[in-house]
Amino acid sequence: MPMRMRRTRGARLPYGTLVAAAAAALLATLVTPAGAQPEPTGPSGRESRPVHSYADAIRESVWVDTGLDGDGDGRADRVAVDIVRPRETAAAGRKIPVIMDASPYYACCGRGNEGQRKTYDADGNPVQFPLYYDNFFVPRGYAFAAVDLAGTNRSDGCDDVGGRSDVQSAKAVVDWLNGRARGYTSRTGDTRARATTWSTGNVGMIGKSWDGTVANGVAATGVEGLRTIVPIGAISSWYDYFHSQGAPLYNANPSWLSEYVNSPEARARCGAVQDRVAAGTPYSGDWTRAWTERDHVRNAGKVKASVFVVHGQQDLNVRANQFGQWWDALAAHGVERKIWLSQTGHVDPFDFRRADWVHTLHRWFDHYLLGYENGIDREPVADIERAPDRWTTDRHWPPRATTSTTLRPAPGAAAGPGVLGRAPAAPGSTATFTDDPGLGELDWAARIDSATPEKAGFVTRPLSRDLRIAGSSKVTVTATPSTDTAHLSAVLVDLGPDTIRDYGAPGEGITTRTDRTCWGASTPGDSACFKETEARTTAVGYTVVSRGWADLGTWADPRQERPLTPGRAYTMTLDLAATDHVVPAGHRLALIVGGTDKDLLDPPTTTPTLTLDLARTWAKLPLVGGAAAFAGATSGPYPAVPTPTAVPSLSGAEPPAAVTGPRLPGSGAAR
Repeated sequence: MPMRMRRTRGARLPYGTLVAAAAAALLATLVTPAGAQPEPTGPSGRESRPVHSYADAIRESVWVDTGLDGDGDGRADRVAVDIVRPRETAAAGRKIPVIMDASPYYACCGRGNEGQRKTYDADGNPVQFPLYYDNFFVPRGYAFAAVDLAGTNRSDGCDDVGGRSDVQSAKAVVDWLNGRARGYTSRTGDTRARATTWSTGNVGMIGKSWDGTVANGVAATGVEGLRTIVPIGAISSWYDYFHSQGAPLYNANPSWLSEYVNSPEARARCGAVQDRVAAGTPYSGDWTRAWTERDHVRNAGKVKASVFVVHGQQDLNVRANQFGQWWDALAAHGVERKIWLSQTGHVDPFDFRRADWVHTLHRWFDHYLLGYENGIDREPVADIERAPDRWTTDRHWPPRATTSTTLRPAPGAAAGPGVLGRAPAAPGSTATFTDDPGLGELDWAARIDSATPEKAGFVTRPLSRDLRIAGSSKVTVTATPSTDTAHLSAVLVDLGPDTIRDYGAPGEGITTRTDRTCWGASTPGDSACFKETEARTTAVGYTVVSRGWADLGTWADPRQERPLTPGRAYTMTLDLAATDHVVPAGHRLALIVGGTDKDLLDPPTTTPTLTLDLARTWAKLPLVGGAAAFAGATSGPYPAVPTPTAVPSLSGAEPPAAVTGPRLPGSGAAR
């Protein structure tokens, strides 16, 4: 519709200014997502606006020298960087910040819910940049850089699955953007490409899964110029992706991932690298130098960037312990942080909370990369999804009223589960179970009120008021095995009917629709329009809240497994994944201890029977309100809860879809 210009009293705006303002307003209208409202401004009213042409943007490729020779060909590896940036800022000589996504997936597997890959024209110039970051942010005065990790797509070298090569692939690009590394206009030529003519040096790294893991790793180097990272469903320690306290979680050797993501040329030259990765990351779960190299948590003190963490609490690919240990380590070093926790599995927030996510990310980058004082750094730190599409906020996370509270298992009064409460069990009290690799946490939870041989279960009485768990739990067990090897699982379960995101179904909590909304400007080769999604829900009779696994053979040293002596008691503590969950009034809270958690934990080489010494077994839970909250929730009258009538898709022996078959750090609903 025609726009009307208001004439200001006392002065006329020049005609050119009016035209420019009209053009900017029109462009802002054109890139507003279909069906969405224009973004509100922050408290200061200042935000970047879409005033630059995406169609006319500069698109170029640069190869940055990493300083490594991973493929052993006698010359330093160069990684390919595809860049798109506004032509107008370049013409004006104005420097701009960079949003960067470094990934191994741009050619082999694709990015996002629709599996987008990079595309190029006949001359090798970039045409499509996967995802919406370029479409949305380039018109707003940012550059976007898509980096191919070493060994992937158009880069030299070999991917080493989270090691030095992965991290240096992206760190070298941050250095180049700040004038500290060399870039070239071709893969083999000598013509230099310089970024300091157009880059401010301010970089924000973002990415889901493997991409976000690289962002964590680069931040942990303390590199100058990296102002913020946004790791989504990301790994903080690769050891904990393949093992849990010595227990192998599945195909517990990462070398096959290198084969999967490397380019065909890299596969032919990188066999030695894959052999070194395999040799350095033994299936036994023993800690090695290779795992130390891939542990970013130990270097949290070097992080200078702000960190915006996003994670699915039911992510069974990159499990929630990955964000929990990273968050706690960053907190210990005073790193500025923000967090979103969803009910989904391995899903990007663009696909479970799209409009709010893009708006929040926009303000985040505006503040940390452009320096706009929009107030986002003073807002509540945490957004938590309480039910499908229902979110709450917390100024601090975990909330400051959270206290580690000890709960103790004890025998029950009758056949069935034991009791979970504050009182210790009488000396000599025991519970016994036999490892059954054919069953797992969902089977245990479904049979909690029956005395079945594969688990030991303990439950509270129905709660009289809500009880909130926020943070990471620990379960200490004293167990006597019947064999020389044994694996343990500890699971917290909310027993009661609910409707949750169906994280075990394809999509891991979302359904992808056919209609699209647009988030930025498009070109014929790079659309800003993406398929919409909606929550996929299911009715359940119980919800797994948190889990942890361990090899009992690491009881003395978490970095080395030792054979067990049958008949001897061992004490060890299992670390459970971080969570934020409210157990509603009328529900019960359960602690289950078992052996092999089917499809999540590999079984031991034997079939042990384990006897728990209940007087020397306990759980420490981060309860909001601490022991007083637990006492209040387990006293007084409690409401009746309806019996669920629907059959939950997560019950029975079938594993969640997210964990069947070969898995990748980027697999799931969307890489």
